[in-house]
Amino acid sequence: MVAIENAGALGIAAAIAICGGAIGTGIAQASVGSAIMGVVAERPEDTFKLIVYMALPELIVIFGFVVAFLLLGQISGAEAAAAAPVE
Repeated sequence: MVAIENAGALGIAAAIAICGGAIGTGIAQASVGSAIMGVVAERPEDTFKLIVYMALPELIVIFGFVVAFLLLGQISGAEAAAAAPVE
């Protein structure tokens, strides 16, 4: 019974990792995007350099996805431990 509770906790942790990463990326891109538009209005020749700064917050979502994927991989281990006979 404890392993099922652990699997549920891992599922919730994976959901928090994805949601937290998505919210963090949204906040970061809101501030970075407005700053980039101001710079592009003054210096259009720097546009391609600034695209990198716009892509950097996307790493937060990728890291959240990786953490969630690793946590979900642990769920199958928790369920296998619950199904194993106790000696």
